[in-house]
Formats: sequence, C-alpha cells, structure tokens
Amino acid sequence: MLDEIPPYELRPIGTVRSTLTDPAIAPKQGDEGGPEAWLELDDTMRAAVRDLASGDDVIVLTWLHRARRDVLEVHPRDDLRNPLRGVFSTRSADRPNPIGLHRVTITAVDGTRIRVRDLEAIDGTPIVDVKPALGARDR
Repeated sequence: MLDEIPPYELRPIGTVRSTLTDPAIAPKQGDEGGPEAWLELDDTMRAAVRDLASGDDVIVLTWLHRARRDVLEVHPRDDLRNPLRGVFSTRSADRPNPIGLHRVTITAVDGTRIRVRDLEAIDGTPIVDVKPALGARDR
C-alpha cells in the first residue's frame, strides 16, 4: 500500500536560531527550560508572517534533521529504567518521519524573524510550518 503513494516534498521555510546546540542536553519539552529563540523565516514568507504578534501562541513544525529515522522503539525520556515503547506513543525525536511539534509563545516579531519562548529545538533546525494554537486542548 505505501508503495502506491508518491513521495512527498517538504521544503523548509526557515531555520531555528537558538543557544541550544547539543540535542543530548536540550530540554525534552520547551516548558522544561527551553530558551528564547528566533524563528528566521525566508523573506518570501513576509506576507504569511504579517498578522503574527507578541503574545500569540503558535505551533511550530520542524524537521528534526539530526534524528534517526530507523528507530521504532525507545525508552521514554531516554531513561533506560522506562520500558521500551513504540515511538508513536512518545514524543521522541527519533521516528520514521521526524517532524517536531512545538507550542511556543511569540515575544517579538521583526520582519520575517519571530522571537519565541520555550522552544527546545536546537540551532539550525529547519522550520516546516507555523500554525496558530487553538485553545487549551492543544497544550
């Protein structure tokens, strides 16, 4: 069945700029100590950014470019005391399609640069999309 589906093409729209550089020491979730960081979007995204403002909560989708795509089971939170679980029941970066999902709050907008807080993605992570967060059920 999967052989019948044509391949998808994702193109990054920007890059994360953060003080986090080592995935091994980055927080597991943004609200566990993720620093402020910049979403540097391509200049062609200017019209898409225009209605974003400080205080907005958004979901940032990233391509976790340093993740392993052949991993199907992990010890949650990289803690060997936790039993192995299938990656689809975890937030592990290692997975068949390593798409990151990050709920962040915008603290500033400067052209196509968006400053956010609580982002656990490392410096250089490609950004795939930005979407508004729609209420408490997304938290």
